[in-house]
Amino acid sequence: MSNEPYEWAAIGGTFDQLHKGHMTLLRRAFELGKKVLIGLTTQEMVKHKQDWEIIASYDERKVELEKWLNSEGYETRYIIRPLHDKFGPAISVPELELIVVSEETCPVAKEINEIRREHGLSLLHIAVLTMVMAEDQISISSTRIRAGIIDRDGHVIYREVASHQ
Repeated sequence: MSNEPYEWAAIGGTFDQLHKGHMTLLRRAFELGKKVLIGLTTQEMVKHKQDWEIIASYDERKVELEKWLNSEGYETRYIIRPLHDKFGPAISVPELELIVVSEETCPVAKEINEIRREHGLSLLHIAVLTMVMAEDQISISSTRIRAGIIDRDGHVIYREVASHQ
């Protein structure tokens, strides 16, 4: 990757229970891109996730995300758009140059590039970040936070006790 920042980077997600892993990805997107297009999963798309009923609404997640972004000093450097599917605007916005993903979502970035190729758009550079681990060396996730296993910083709240019968 170039040492010069990209003009436009992209990142997408549900960003429920905004946590250390999300913040690491977002900060990296702003390090690499002058501006960042953030795709935020819609309520309709959330319905395909585990425990979707307890995931915060689109508006609640957007407000929390904006509050954090602005507190980090990014207020003039981002645009948030609804993600109606796993590809979002990344398949159609020609100005995008880079997509920032976790190891978990890297296959989607490759699919996005295939669709961009089919539509005659330039391929996105892909920045892949390793998952951020909690204290228990399992990746931080919104699902684990909602379950009360870890907090948003990855500190263990509840240890599951394995039964040896």
